[in-house]
Amino acid sequence: GTRIYLEIELEMVRVRKIEIVSCLLLQIVVAATAANVTYDHRALVIDGKRKILISGSIHYPRSTPEMWPDLIQKSKDGGLDVIETYVFWNGHEPHKNKYNFEGRYDLVKFVKLVAKAGLYVHLRIGPYACAEWNYGGFPVWLHFIPGIKFRTDNEPFKVYMAEMQRFTAKIVDLMKQEKLYASQGGPIILSQIENEYGNVDSSYGSAGKSYMKWSASMALSLDTGVPWNMCQQGDAPDPIINTCNGFYCDQFTPNSNNKPKMWTENWSGWFLGFGDPTPYRPVEDLAFAVAIFYQRSGTFQNYYMYHGGTNFERTSGGPLISTSYDYDAPIDEYGLVRQPKWGHLRDLHKAIKLCEDALLATDPTVTSLGSNLVASVYKTSSGSCAAFLANIGTESDATVTFNGNSYHLPAWSISILPDCKNVAFNTAKINAATESTTFSSQSLKPNADSSEELGSQWSYIKEPIGISKADAFVKPGLLEQINTTADESDYLWYSLRMDIKGDETFLDEGSKAVLHVQSIGQVVYAFINGKLAGSGNGKQKISLDIPINLVTGKNTIDLLSVTVGLANYGAFFDLFGAGITGPVTLKSAKSGSSIDLSSQQWTYQVGLKGEDTNLGSGDSSEWVSKSPLPTMQPLVWYKTTFDAPSGSDPVAIDFTGTGKGIAWVNGQSIGRYWPTSIARNNGCTDSCNYRGSYSSNKCLKNCGKPSQTLYHVPRSWIKPSGNTLVLLEEMGGDPTKISFATKQTGSSLCLTVSQSHPAPVDSWASDSKILNRTSPVLSLKCPISTHVITSINFASFGTPTGTCGSFSHGRCNSPRSLSIVRKACVGSRSCKVEVSTRVFGDPCRSLAKSLAVEASCS
Repeated sequence: GTRIYLEIELEMVRVRKIEIVSCLLLQIVVAATAANVTYDHRALVIDGKRKILISGSIHYPRSTPEMWPDLIQKSKDGGLDVIETYVFWNGHEPHKNKYNFEGRYDLVKFVKLVAKAGLYVHLRIGPYACAEWNYGGFPVWLHFIPGIKFRTDNEPFKVYMAEMQRFTAKIVDLMKQEKLYASQGGPIILSQIENEYGNVDSSYGSAGKSYMKWSASMALSLDTGVPWNMCQQGDAPDPIINTCNGFYCDQFTPNSNNKPKMWTENWSGWFLGFGDPTPYRPVEDLAFAVAIFYQRSGTFQNYYMYHGGTNFERTSGGPLISTSYDYDAPIDEYGLVRQPKWGHLRDLHKAIKLCEDALLATDPTVTSLGSNLVASVYKTSSGSCAAFLANIGTESDATVTFNGNSYHLPAWSISILPDCKNVAFNTAKINAATESTTFSSQSLKPNADSSEELGSQWSYIKEPIGISKADAFVKPGLLEQINTTADESDYLWYSLRMDIKGDETFLDEGSKAVLHVQSIGQVVYAFINGKLAGSGNGKQKISLDIPINLVTGKNTIDLLSVTVGLANYGAFFDLFGAGITGPVTLKSAKSGSSIDLSSQQWTYQVGLKGEDTNLGSGDSSEWVSKSPLPTMQPLVWYKTTFDAPSGSDPVAIDFTGTGKGIAWVNGQSIGRYWPTSIARNNGCTDSCNYRGSYSSNKCLKNCGKPSQTLYHVPRSWIKPSGNTLVLLEEMGGDPTKISFATKQTGSSLCLTVSQSHPAPVDSWASDSKILNRTSPVLSLKCPISTHVITSINFASFGTPTGTCGSFSHGRCNSPRSLSIVRKACVGSRSCKVEVSTRVFGDPCRSLAKSLAVEASCS
């Protein structure tokens, strides 16, 4: 026994030695891979080397873990160095001290996947995010802590500051434990504290300034080993880097000569609101904004968003922000690249990186080449030279002379010359083909039309009108909604019982009483004696006058107030209310007499009965399958089953035919749907001139149409068969009319390249001889690797007109155009055609010529 004991002891010593050696080896590896991240006036400095960095925002909860690797890889392929994300406090700590870092909120997994792809991370801890996210990312339980005041130095309590520090430290400690900071060998090279506070801090007075300085000090005390930044904070204290957000940041100047010029949010489009047209941003303008930023000494730029994603569950803020957060980003909501935006920006990034050595070694020499014409030259003593030629005028193209050579500059464009001689890229001249995307309906049941088969399988449960739960309570007066529900539900019932005598003026024969309801948002339904009498919606104020019928004796007025995302931006946005705040009055249409119901005893119910019984899971035994299916009725829960669409393309549900509500697939909430929310009927244009300053209202489409009909269902949430779809239809609709669709990259490729286009930026590869080739090239490539170009539907070298799908020949056309392009392209996945008179001849010597091509892949 003694011998066995000694052998065990020796084995334990041996194991311990191995553990010690392994730990030392790990420390050596970490030390070897750890990066020293600092900055100077020119750039972030990583291990003693300045870096030109191109970043893009991807918010991990707005997609799924299954989507993350592909999104990150497409970002890398698009030329990004950094992935930027907010950290969402309310997602990670939905209830105080009860944390969630799983599924879509697995922040560690997301950061590690970015690192695995070889990219850096900018972690915007905030913890205020804004981001069109519910309550700006704050957990609503914060609101109920006694003495709390958000985002200010609230003497003597400092309650918010204590909570903010606790959560920020929690995230930093989590990152440290996983060794994710660059100082530990991880990918995080930059962290952000607070967010756009400089936009609102004046509203908080001296306490706001005190809070801002405390935030900076608190962040620095967490010792991450990497720099911190504050965006939109012109007085950010050293060593915090102040950064810019906006559509343009070329005019931005850091508050210290020792800090680099950084752009944390370059808005690649804009968010969509229910009731609004769809905004988009032309890629020529977006590329112009990026190029002029780097031209004017910028060295870190981030696209907000690079992939926008989806506001699943009840995460959209606003209020009235749509479930789609597509943002017209280079990677769309479904994870498909948006062309030509993605490709044109990829080429831009390559051109900027060709200039990196010169850009980082020196400051520019700026020269005027004429009115609105500027040359910025970066030239080093070692002979490196890079130049940016800018035409910032919005009306006229220009031809400029630079270093003895002539260059054509379209209006509102920038040419990048990595060698100060040859143009590698012009922001207005696109070499990336337009790729169509389409939604295709698919049958979800074998041998059946999807909508018909889906409709025959519906069951339902009617949600009770008014008070139905045991936890209802009575209070005098009208209660503000957020203080009452703590945002545990979108729904709050206000219920009042009235006893009407036979001689009341409200019962005058031939006339109706008028119920007047005022609410501060966002949706109100009025039920009289269990019947829907009227409804309305609005972002900040709803005023309804509803004719109603009352009866002698007992009458019930049930008002259902519905939120559609809580406010996420503005000074004191946490105090913005919701719900029916009154007055609520009843007026005789005939006599004009009225009574104020506002201060009477109202009965309240937080949420719906079906929410308490978790009907969204589809598991209840209460589902009714009897015919007929009740449709076009408010407050009905519906359930059906479906099979997964074939293939691997992204999936959407088209909710046309329904009203408004929330949907679940296999118990996962895909968010709020509202296809009856119609965009205003003005402000849209068939095409948008990219020239001139962009704003969120400049380029709009889908006026007079539903703001959103298609809603993303992640593939990973769907099983091959036996899937459950549940709808809470609050407004009234016909669920049998909904359909499923898959989003596919289309078969059509379109591109127009002029003789004045630069040669493809890829020609600046290792072979320097290629630099002597100045002819532009039209390049096509089928987006799906197994497809080839099967036909050329249009080709014209000369003066073609029109856009993809509607090209036509102009004043002149080379008769050989179609045959030359067909010979070069058909049967291959990709092809290149030189755009020159050498190839096509010269059908019109006095005119500038272009080659336009439309091809099909399959």
